[in-house]
Amino acid sequence: MSKKNKNLPTHTDIAFVLGNGKSRLRLNCESLLKIGTVYGCNAQYREFDPHILTAVDVKMVNELIDSGYAQKGTVWTNPNKGIKNKDKINFFNPHKGWSSGPTALWFAATNGHKQIYIHGFDYQGQGGKFNNVYADTHNYKKSTDSATFFGNWLSQTEKVIKEFVNTKFIRVIDSGAFIPDKLGPQYPHLKHISYEDFEKTYKGTIYQEQTTQKTPI
Repeated sequence: MSKKNKNLPTHTDIAFVLGNGKSRLRLNCESLLKIGTVYGCNAQYREFDPHILTAVDVKMVNELIDSGYAQKGTVWTNPNKGIKNKDKINFFNPHKGWSSGPTALWFAATNGHKQIYIHGFDYQGQGGKFNNVYADTHNYKKSTDSATFFGNWLSQTEKVIKEFVNTKFIRVIDSGAFIPDKLGPQYPHLKHISYEDFEKTYKGTIYQEQTTQKTPI
């Protein structure tokens, strides 16, 4: 894994995979870059530069190209004839045909990290509505749209957990948040912790109160 504008952290046993469910707003993403390898998804490049950015939707990949990010960041995607310019893009071969978040999780696991923290994998909508940090922005649904069906994301996540039994997975969630049955105690190498517990291990990595999107997009 190479990075065009940042070196990977020295301690690569630890990885952080960042989805875009709104619980991820608790997290100071920049603070993770020196702790472990950060795998981001989709529009996160608008706010900060993860070590690896995964995007599988062709519209989002083309946004990365048009913005110039693909020239400076490390982008991974699936082969697709709709991609405007394949220069500087990394392609999964073979690819999973999965959504961006589970693909990033699978990629982190295949890269041999011993401990992977999962953020922003909320699955459920909020009040039946679309749950995404980037709602109401380019290439995303409106915040008033119905929640997206999460069954495929969940099944893909479970496949990663089931395959990589020697990897320790920690899903970080808001206290009392949804824990799917498919990600339950049948997997002893997976646990769910609160953001408060996460911050006890990595001080200064979360905001004390859940925030709204602050970066102009």
